[in-house]
Amino acid sequence: MIDRQAPVPPGSTQTWDGPDGPWADAPGGGGSVVPLPVRQGTGRWLVLAGVFVCAACGLVYELELVALATYLMGDSVAQTSVVLSVMVFAMGIGSLAAKRLRRHAAAGFGAIEAALALVGGGSAMALYAVFAWTGDWGGVWADGPRCLLVAFSLATGLLIGAEVPLLMELIQRIRRQDAGGAVADLSAADYVGALVGGLAFPFLLLPVLGQLTGALITGAVNAVVGGALVLGLFRRDLSRRARRLLLTANICVLALLASAAVLVDDFERAARHALYGPDVRVAVHTDVQEVLLTGGRDGRPLNLFLDGRLRVGGRDELRYYEALVHPAMTGRHARVLVLGGGDGLAAREVLRHPGVRRVDVVELDAGVVRLARTDPALSRLNAHSLDDPRVHVVTADAFDWLRTAPAGVYDVVVSDLPHPGITASTKLYAQEFYGLARQVLAPGGRLVVHGGAVESRARDFWTLDATLRAAGLRTTAYRVRGRQSGYAAGPDRGPADTARAHRDWGFVLAADRHTPWPRLDPAGPRPRTLTDASLAADVRAAERTRMPGLPPSTLVHPRYSD
Repeated sequence: MIDRQAPVPPGSTQTWDGPDGPWADAPGGGGSVVPLPVRQGTGRWLVLAGVFVCAACGLVYELELVALATYLMGDSVAQTSVVLSVMVFAMGIGSLAAKRLRRHAAAGFGAIEAALALVGGGSAMALYAVFAWTGDWGGVWADGPRCLLVAFSLATGLLIGAEVPLLMELIQRIRRQDAGGAVADLSAADYVGALVGGLAFPFLLLPVLGQLTGALITGAVNAVVGGALVLGLFRRDLSRRARRLLLTANICVLALLASAAVLVDDFERAARHALYGPDVRVAVHTDVQEVLLTGGRDGRPLNLFLDGRLRVGGRDELRYYEALVHPAMTGRHARVLVLGGGDGLAAREVLRHPGVRRVDVVELDAGVVRLARTDPALSRLNAHSLDDPRVHVVTADAFDWLRTAPAGVYDVVVSDLPHPGITASTKLYAQEFYGLARQVLAPGGRLVVHGGAVESRARDFWTLDATLRAAGLRTTAYRVRGRQSGYAAGPDRGPADTARAHRDWGFVLAADRHTPWPRLDPAGPRPRTLTDASLAADVRAAERTRMPGLPPSTLVHPRYSD
């Protein structure tokens, strides 16, 4: 006869066979039998299957919050780190707090899953609503979306952390085994579920359902599985009142999530109007990003937003693109490479110069190129440049494309890429990237780079200049003021009013063998917004903001702020 205080040998199992059985006095055991409606092995398998699903849902919630931090408030490594660290910290606190629920493990687990389904499933809509409708209020509301993001991270982490101790209690009630074996089984189911959830989010939920609907469906799955596990397998561990309360709670959660899923399209349209005004004309999700067009009809200026960041402002796009392209076109320009520029506007300015024989455009997002060719307003704005027989568009990552590009063939390279403060773009502003760009330049060739706002982000701009110099290029910087909101000047994502903090654009003109000077080609077209005199003044204006001694940015040590 086994003494009830004796430890259980590793690998052995004991059933929980009555109030006088070997586990009757174990902590959390409750001293009573909970008969299962299924065989012991089946019940254990069902618990592990529940662990698998809950782990998948939990990781989806975690990735959803990270994606929202990136999408709504700017692509920030620091921001992502805060979300993840807060969640991991909260999981530890939740695990400790769940110790008090071990005597009521079934009821506690059911309540936690219902709450987690509501919090995790509704987090995306709640955050998007706060960002859309309060993002430009200023004052105490300025950091409202960030504070709410941290709050959701904390709440989600607490609930996820509370799951494991309760699941450990439930699985031990079915068949007792040594602690190491039970932890191994739970961990295996948990990690495999996390793998499935981690792969499902970017490859299924996000592209097929989108952030809002994907989070709502994940919450519904979480509620159904958690409720079914408790009410189906451990219903005799609950009082009649507890069963009614848990069933009612799950029905209410599912009803709320289903109602939100039905209204999600109307909600998204209303949020877009709150962010961009009522003139939203095109809104599509490509394989790379969200692309949105406003205006372009009835005399209203066309604006192009990429992932919520104003990329083309119709009121002053001419000022930006003339300043980007024309100073670099002085000299030989038979072959031109445009990095980025899928909207066709940089190519439009290049094609205005006589003697251009070939223009290669390397754009990551084929959806932007397709829109630039087919949207009537955007194709009219870019003068149908992408349909010119001299223009050849390649859909590729600029960094990868340069690694295999032929050396010494381009007279001019125009870098029209997103701001370096966006994490995905940082490598396109690194010393290694400019080393590759230098290799494709023909003798006497020039490279021009858009470097963001000088006035508000001077350190980023002069870090770019230092990075180009570290790659062996000689540089001259110039600064052009814009009338409107400095589009494409920074990594910020927000309503149009908040983007107006950026009021200028900075550019760096670089060459391999000589120090270039921004000036207009005497044989070229006459820009409407530039003269040689204004360019000279722009060089002096930029030089007054110079920050010497900045280290270059590299792939392994990016130095641009977000």
